[in-house]
Amino acid sequence: MTVVALPLALALLGPLFAGEPGPRAASFTLGAGHRLGTDFVGRDVWRQVLHGGRPVVLTALAATTLSYLVALPVGLLAALTRRRLLEELLMRPLDVLLAVPSLLLILLASTVFSPGPVGLALLVALVNVPDAARLVRAAAAEAAARPAVEALRMQGETWWRTAVGYVGRSMLRTLAADTGTRLTGVLYLVATAAFLGAGVAPDAADWAVMVDRNRIGLFVQPWAVVVPALLIIALTTGTNLLFDAALVDARPSDRGRGTRLLDPIRTTRSRAGSEARP
Repeated sequence: MTVVALPLALALLGPLFAGEPGPRAASFTLGAGHRLGTDFVGRDVWRQVLHGGRPVVLTALAATTLSYLVALPVGLLAALTRRRLLEELLMRPLDVLLAVPSLLLILLASTVFSPGPVGLALLVALVNVPDAARLVRAAAAEAAARPAVEALRMQGETWWRTAVGYVGRSMLRTLAADTGTRLTGVLYLVATAAFLGAGVAPDAADWAVMVDRNRIGLFVQPWAVVVPALLIIALTTGTNLLFDAALVDARPSDRGRGTRLLDPIRTTRSRAGSEARP
């Protein structure tokens, strides 16, 4: 929490305290009323830092959410369907997309059209769908092979209750662990794409763009590079550690909840027993 709090607070609340832009000064200078000096075009680095985190965080969160919105139904349907052809139609195109390097696909798309922040979020979500869907399918297939799922089918439960009520609940820990890792990877991918100029303007207030554009003055005015770079590192590392800590803290309570996973079997047995009684 300590590691991720500062970059997250700067990203979400920074623009509210940035104020109006002041007059530009000489490039890569320190002092003269600028807390962290000036950047490559003489803008105040501190003000750019306050504005530069929101695009990275919002794009990464949007891309992660969109990837799961597609991967969850595709993975669940592929795992629970009894039609081999449907499973192949769902998963094989994703395997082809998985073979293309993510960053290469984003850069190729950026040469054809200028994606912008929304387009960048869509592209990052697209390249994350294949492996997210494969993970969902693997976790769902393991849960779908349990006797409880067969019991639900024998009871005539709907596909929605079976997929979401039991299989989805059984794979929550796996999805939580993958979300932490995936969000970290998405943050890295968004920052790398912005660093390479994909999806953002060359002079945009973006932490990754700041690292790229100000690196020529690293030994003259290092704060313009060091501060945004450290914020990106703290954000990605802190996010992963936060999800790991949440999973570790949740383990003891899982023991108490573990018996609830057998509720469908117990319900079926109790119904069968009651029906067998005279």
